[in-house]
Amino acid sequence: MAVRKLFGTDGIRGSANAHPITPEIALRLGRAAGYLMRGQGPCRPRFVIGRDTRRSGEMLEAALVAGLNSIGADVLLAGVIPTPAVACLVQELKADGGVVISASHNPAGDNGLKLFGRDGYKLDDTLEERLETLILTEEIDGERPLGDAIGIATIIPDASARYGAMAKASVPGISLHGLKIAVDCANGASFQTTPQVLKDLGATLAVFHASPDGMNINEECGSTHGEEIRRLVKETGAHIGISHDGDADRLVLCDEQGEIVDGDEILAMAALDALRRGTLAGKTLVATVMSNFGLDESIVAAGGKVLRTAVGDRYVVEAMREGNFSIGGEQSGHLIFRDHGTTGDGLLAALQVLRIMTESGKPLSELRRCLKKYPQAQRNLRVKEKPPLETLAEVSALISETEQALSGKGRVLLRYSGTEPKIRLLIEGPNEAMINEAAEKIAAALTSAIGL
Repeated sequence: MAVRKLFGTDGIRGSANAHPITPEIALRLGRAAGYLMRGQGPCRPRFVIGRDTRRSGEMLEAALVAGLNSIGADVLLAGVIPTPAVACLVQELKADGGVVISASHNPAGDNGLKLFGRDGYKLDDTLEERLETLILTEEIDGERPLGDAIGIATIIPDASARYGAMAKASVPGISLHGLKIAVDCANGASFQTTPQVLKDLGATLAVFHASPDGMNINEECGSTHGEEIRRLVKETGAHIGISHDGDADRLVLCDEQGEIVDGDEILAMAALDALRRGTLAGKTLVATVMSNFGLDESIVAAGGKVLRTAVGDRYVVEAMREGNFSIGGEQSGHLIFRDHGTTGDGLLAALQVLRIMTESGKPLSELRRCLKKYPQAQRNLRVKEKPPLETLAEVSALISETEQALSGKGRVLLRYSGTEPKIRLLIEGPNEAMINEAAEKIAAALTSAIGL
């Protein structure tokens, strides 16, 4: 794969109004995406655009619309809406593609641009490389449709309602009457959709962080701040807490006892339920290398297996499509239920857990016990640069030393984030004290070598 200048593991991302997240790049991306889809169908191409609540979203949306219209593509504006809703709307409205303007769990000053194809799935590496070429060169600068060949933009008046209907259709017959649910919307894209769907299904709600002002998205709230949903569940006496990130493609839960339930535990619950019902395609759950190895033990003991991929929900989805598997996801809370959607969807995932709770009559604290985790030590460090890991001699020596101490009964994973200036360390093993001590040593070496 060619070295990328714009696209990371999840679209283009960075500080809003600084390269590459500028109106100029957004305009050129719109032109490039529209150009790629021209001639692919009997009509001129149509794109769905959705965004989260960041202040910079409208600025980038305007540039993106201008680029698409200028190349002869029409635009369907969904407004503020979760990322998975754009994927759903692309399919339902038979559009040729979709663009989401969001930086997910990143701070408000960041933003991003990620694309979906007409099938509702994120674009593959080959198409993203082609888009980069078109954005960074003059190849299509002369493409200038005139007159009625110029595209137009229209608003989808019921975008949120359409997405809500699709979400509710994934759990037919479910009733949430009698359940009290605390919801943390992260002041993001889910601030209307998730509360409305849960209310429609009969739940009693305590909704928090649902007053976006453009700058408070993910601020001390949402799925990357698990302590907040723990506090809210305890404060409200809720049966379950639901926490999204800024674009609501992630889910973190909290049980009625105030304990966080992460993506691995949700995957275990969902996969074991599907195995019991005979609906887990290929009897296979797809997870990344970051997921706890206790997941393998739980699924194998029930007659299934776990297929592991590189980190990133796009790689999980690729493996699911290749093997025609139905459930997959990440420890971080990107969860894909492919029978109902094409990408990570925090609302869909929450509804599946709520269905399991209502059908089994068991509280979340009991359901989560299906996964016995191995101890893990994780460190996420900000870095000033990203040199090849093998050039960090002291770090490499400490990793080798740790792997020898684990004697094959654990693992060390070290990787750079594809969306942030961070490096992520994971050590897993049977001795919690030992792996935390090793993590501190490696983190210190990393900070000394490349830390901010």
